[in-house]
Amino acid sequence: MLYIDIFAFNQFQENTYVVSDEQKNCVIIDPGCYTSEEEEAITSFIIENNLKPLALLNTHAHIDHVLGNSYIQNKFNLDYYLHSEDLVTLNSVSNYAHMYGFPGYKVSPQPNKTLKNGDKLVFGEIEFDVLFTPGHAPGHVVFYNKENKFVINGDVLFKGSYGRVDLPGGSMEVLKKTIRDVMFELPDETVVHCGHGPATTIGKEKISNYILQEF
Repeated sequence: MLYIDIFAFNQFQENTYVVSDEQKNCVIIDPGCYTSEEEEAITSFIIENNLKPLALLNTHAHIDHVLGNSYIQNKFNLDYYLHSEDLVTLNSVSNYAHMYGFPGYKVSPQPNKTLKNGDKLVFGEIEFDVLFTPGHAPGHVVFYNKENKFVINGDVLFKGSYGRVDLPGGSMEVLKKTIRDVMFELPDETVVHCGHGPATTIGKEKISNYILQEF
């Protein structure tokens, strides 16, 4: 059995995920913690629950998803995973952080592990299939757990909506293809844990998502 705990961090209310197993292993996905209070919230949760962080994973590297990368890496000294196509996205954050209201942005470390489509990640009893899902960001990936029927989907799908495509590297045509050919091929009962807002399911989004009007 896996446990999924969610923290809504920073002014974008970005969902940071801590996924753990019964052996207390955990991975931290898209740490958006920026203030000292947010850093303390996720650290306290990990310590109080005796969790053992094993990896830092990014679905993609837009600012709201990487604000806490430096803090988490310095605190726990983890392997850091990112798709190589999103290195440009990651390395551009320091150029615009102040314009988004984050003058104290701590520059993210560089990933020491590269993700690619079809990878299988195993951390204790936590297993993810890595699916390449560009469109919102050029190196976007999602982390799919078939056994427990969920996907950590970053900013590809939202409940009734989808990730914006007007940022550098974004493309509506690519995102539509990603959603049609990758996300909508997952089983209908798959729970979609989003980068912002509430969870949904693949089945619900195949029926009612606004992007269907764009196909």
